[in-house]
Amino acid sequence: MDHDEAVPIAELLDERRHLLDVAFWMLGSPGEAESAVDEAYRRWYGLSEAVRGRIASPRSWLARTAGEICLRRLAQPDRADDATGAAIAGDGLESYEHPAATLDEEEVSRVLLNALDSLSPDERAAFVLNDVFGMDRDTVADIVGRTQPEVAELAERARHSLRVQRSPPTTPEEHDAVARAVRQACLSEDADLLASLLCPDATAFFDGGGKVRALIRPVHGGRQVAQSLLTLLARHPRTTLSAQSVNGRTGLVVRYDRQVAAVISLDIADHQVAQVWVILNPDKLRSWNPPASHT
Repeated sequence: MDHDEAVPIAELLDERRHLLDVAFWMLGSPGEAESAVDEAYRRWYGLSEAVRGRIASPRSWLARTAGEICLRRLAQPDRADDATGAAIAGDGLESYEHPAATLDEEEVSRVLLNALDSLSPDERAAFVLNDVFGMDRDTVADIVGRTQPEVAELAERARHSLRVQRSPPTTPEEHDAVARAVRQACLSEDADLLASLLCPDATAFFDGGGKVRALIRPVHGGRQVAQSLLTLLARHPRTTLSAQSVNGRTGLVVRYDRQVAAVISLDIADHQVAQVWVILNPDKLRSWNPPASHT
């Protein structure tokens, strides 16, 4: 197939607009979207004519390439932040009208883009490519560099995080009450009570940092999360569980022989725990365990 033959201008423009849409929702900035799409086209023309001729669908190849470029840029620790809000408010829109403009729902897009910023690069890519643009799972898995089941899990985690962010904010008093109820359920080892305090689709994440034999994969489902917490916090004479401030909100702190062994933060939505974050990594617990002073 000769892809260097003439192509209808409508098809060319539609292809570029599609790529810009994908790049915009992944990167959150019109300027960055333009740059990523331009790089994708440079890679296309960097191929030999023979290689281009063997590509059955140039549009799919370009979409995959643009997605890989965006994911690489998202993962850069020093990635320049183009301030999504400023971009949507008008910066750079003379050259590219973002999807919100075609939907006439600028505020909705602003909220969603800000929410997407809270996701990890892989979660954002899986959600945008899978849910927003409906790419087939093989393509998304290739772009993210994960298996199809892993991509499905990333997309589900992203959906869950976005649902939590859309929920009405919980007051500090409400958050404190739920957190303390969770502590009591753990102390009494009451699986039913603990499960009732969790959303049916609650998720628990365990960070052992490779230095503690913690669960590697997230645990999904209220009852499953409850069981994993009760197993982790099984009663022991040298273990204590207290409710105290964690990242500005009431969380749970586990001590073993007076040393903090785990810190648990809770994301609460609609009076139930939606996400549980368990930090077991000793490196991340150093601030909780200052070295003893010797006088």
